[in-house]
Amino acid sequence: MPKTPKSSPPKTAKTKANRARRRHLQLALRQTVQQEKAERAERHAGIRQEPRAGAPRTRRASRR
Repeated sequence: MPKTPKSSPPKTAKTKANRARRRHLQLALRQTVQQEKAERAERHAGIRQEPRAGAPRTRRASRR
């Protein structure tokens, strides 16, 4: 038997405020992570430009 759709409860000021707060915090977190990733990528790019010390790698390391 198909389920009948339920109406959602009325939106109160408190729930709206909590949702807005959560959205704001999630956005801030996403931006922070994005920034950290960009900084990390920049650092790694800087490291990669220098030639590797020691003998060059002739064999690929085992993937296991």
